[in-house]
Amino acid sequence: MAPPQGHGHGHDDSPLPYKRQDALGAGVQSGLVMGGAGLFLSAVRTSLEKTHVGPWAVFTKHGGIVATFAAVGTAYEFTRVAAANLREKEDHYNNAIGGFVGGAVLGLRTGRIPRIIGYGLVTSLALAVFEYTGGRIEGRRRDPEADEFERKEKLRLMRRRPLEETIAEIGEGRGIRPPGYEERRRERLKEKYGIDINPVSADPDRA
Repeated sequence: MAPPQGHGHGHDDSPLPYKRQDALGAGVQSGLVMGGAGLFLSAVRTSLEKTHVGPWAVFTKHGGIVATFAAVGTAYEFTRVAAANLREKEDHYNNAIGGFVGGAVLGLRTGRIPRIIGYGLVTSLALAVFEYTGGRIEGRRRDPEADEFERKEKLRLMRRRPLEETIAEIGEGRGIRPPGYEERRRERLKEKYGIDINPVSADPDRA
């Protein structure tokens, strides 16, 4: 029997085979988490009521918040994992697909098709970009196998500017004394004031 593709002899650079996930379980778990967030928000809004409404107002008056959060979380995660299973690939496109469905569910409360589509597109774009940049606010995760010293050395070399360029912008003096500074300073003073200044050394051997 022939060996599967990407698993022959020698170095193998092919990606690992995709492992299918439980879309239903992931959707339920996400729905519970998002429902808990909605419950917390509902409780906050209930506590800010000016009139006494009782503890059950969390569900009777603001229960729609809980249901919406739970529905959005379930729809997004279920669709995202289902898309990954169908495509057999984990990338930002799955987040875009799940984000569109989740955003559309959020827009259902408005009852207007343009808003439903708009919510879906905005959520899809935001989640896809977030995942594409590494799923973190500060960007992609660093390669754990990369040498930190080499990475910082490369950054230092990339950002370092030549001394001549810095001097050309801010000029000499004020603590910036490149090679030949004293000679140029004496020449400038002699040209401007006609004074020839001989440097005095504190070293007796250089008298």
